[in-house]
Amino acid sequence: MTYTYTRHYIGPVQAVIFDWAGTVVDYGSLAPINAFCLLFERNKVAITQAEARVPMGTEKREHICQLLAMPRIRKAWIEVYGSEASEADIDRLYQEFIPIQVEAINQRTALIPGTRETFDYLQQRDIKVGSNTGYSQAMIENLIASAADQGFSPASVVAATDVPRGRPWPHMALQNLLQLEVANLQGCIKVDDTIPGIEEGLNAGLWTVGVAVSGNEVGMEPAAWNALSATEQNTKRQQAYTRLQQAGAHYVIDSVAELPAVIEAIEARMKAGERP
Repeated sequence: MTYTYTRHYIGPVQAVIFDWAGTVVDYGSLAPINAFCLLFERNKVAITQAEARVPMGTEKREHICQLLAMPRIRKAWIEVYGSEASEADIDRLYQEFIPIQVEAINQRTALIPGTRETFDYLQQRDIKVGSNTGYSQAMIENLIASAADQGFSPASVVAATDVPRGRPWPHMALQNLLQLEVANLQGCIKVDDTIPGIEEGLNAGLWTVGVAVSGNEVGMEPAAWNALSATEQNTKRQQAYTRLQQAGAHYVIDSVAELPAVIEAIEARMKAGERP
């Protein structure tokens, strides 16, 4: 396909950049949560799943820093160790975290329902596919291979450790788009289940789509989600939608299974002259 410069790009969608955990794999985004909780438990400062979720989407060493800065966790650390966590403590925690995280990721590599069908739709439309993550490349080697075996194989995979700054900075998304040789940012979409991931897409000048039910904002296994009453589901869904919308997401969906309809809606808006 040949692209020429246009002041007002009117479509079609050129590329979609997906997050990993909670977006295309690991329904409920539990691999990082389980890993952070285990890491802090082993270091005698237990944290809750809710606390572990607050910095979700950020690079993992930065995630540890943000956890240690939370007032309750900071106080608990001081009570155990007599002082605030130092840079050396953070480095040690991160090195301990890596194998814990790799094991947790390898236990949760199944594609979220609808991911393969959405990927096939994008391939049929000649829409380029990239992905990025708060994980490091070393953490996701097996995940990338497993996803490919299941039918999801993005042409570009960028990790937070591949760029100068992770989310909410736009570096990962822009690196994806450079690798994909995309001509116009106005025709590209970032799909993510975390607020930093939505902010990343907005900072890169992209359309953004938040994923609510399968991801971090609801944070539940499919069985646990399905066990809720319709009223309970609607309450949690609305809370997740509201948070992602307030973060600036142009669209919010339950899961990536609903993305094709959003792509068509975005293309209609671009054709009418709208930009992200």
